[in-house]
Amino acid sequence: MKKLLMATALTAASVTMAAAQDQEVKLGVILGFTGPIESLTPSMAAGAELAMAEVTESGLLLGGATVTPVRADSTCVDAAAATTAAERLITSDGVSGIMGADCSGVTGAILANVAVPNGVVMISPSATSPALSTAEDNGLFFRTAPSDARQGEVMTQVLVDQGINEVALTYTNNDYGKGLADSFQAAFEAAGGIVTISAAHEDGKADYTAEVAALASAGGERLVVAGYVDQGGSGIVRAALDTGAFDTFHFPDGMIGEALEQNFGDEIEGSTGQLPGSDSPGTAMLAELAGDAFDTTSVFTPESYDAAALLMLAMQAAGSSDPNDYKDHVMDVANAPGEQIFPGELGKALQILADGGEIDYVGATAVELIGPGESAGNYREIVIEGGEITTAQYR
Repeated sequence: MKKLLMATALTAASVTMAAAQDQEVKLGVILGFTGPIESLTPSMAAGAELAMAEVTESGLLLGGATVTPVRADSTCVDAAAATTAAERLITSDGVSGIMGADCSGVTGAILANVAVPNGVVMISPSATSPALSTAEDNGLFFRTAPSDARQGEVMTQVLVDQGINEVALTYTNNDYGKGLADSFQAAFEAAGGIVTISAAHEDGKADYTAEVAALASAGGERLVVAGYVDQGGSGIVRAALDTGAFDTFHFPDGMIGEALEQNFGDEIEGSTGQLPGSDSPGTAMLAELAGDAFDTTSVFTPESYDAAALLMLAMQAAGSSDPNDYKDHVMDVANAPGEQIFPGELGKALQILADGGEIDYVGATAVELIGPGESAGNYREIVIEGGEITTAQYR
């Protein structure tokens, strides 16, 4: 049935594809280029734009269309600014889809206030709030990152496997932090663990001594910091180290980046964490494709390449860059059946689709979209050794 529908769509769209020669397809890249994850977003944007350049170079999208990325700043935390930026992408720049947004709160705001009213497809590489799984999206929203409902389970597995039975927990006071904290606490307690305290912290403060004092008073074998590496999360860690309250930590995805090594080095030796990641062949293939251009191991960078790739492959499957046409093909190109496609093979995928065939986009992160169009969830477990982020295993 999938092949029949695809062939029908391609036949019906043959005129559209012919007209697409020399057409420019614009894709929005909306990420927090300023704000609490600004050290992570350059590599994320570079990953998405690498996929776009690969497709343009192939000359095979919709009969020869070029793809132009248009960047916008989500700020990660300011919903009003993010909404305005997204509106500009659609109304002024005329984008046909959005790679982003990044942080869960601004992603939800853009989805509800901009994407759905304007009928524009969004594929986020990093918005992980469980609440987004049930958001009203009219079939327009997808994410190559797994829900934090899954991350909470993986965090629990990592800590339990290390014999950690009691933790203190602090989280950034927004959709991402609260959703992850709730998911983790439920999973950890169900596994027999004890969360001695679960306390929110605000970003942007100069001093987190009071917050750390409350966490230390509650006690725990390790401090779980569900925050942002460029904001309050690092402030919490610094205060904990300076006061001697904690010396080992557990870090979810928003805390794992080059800035973590730069800020603390071997001061956090033995600390652990996890971030979305896979040891699939696509991971190495993306690294080879990118070369020294950017860090493909940076958190959510492979997911960004995959998010952009899915947008363009869905367009090809539909024979149209109109979101109303291609939104129904995202799940088709992301999952079996079909020929498996990895980074560097987007031209091959476009040709297969143009010929009426089927693809199973594996990408850099072993993409498998489930339920409401979100990643099933593969994770890279990390440990700080010699002051550096090292891979312990994949889960």
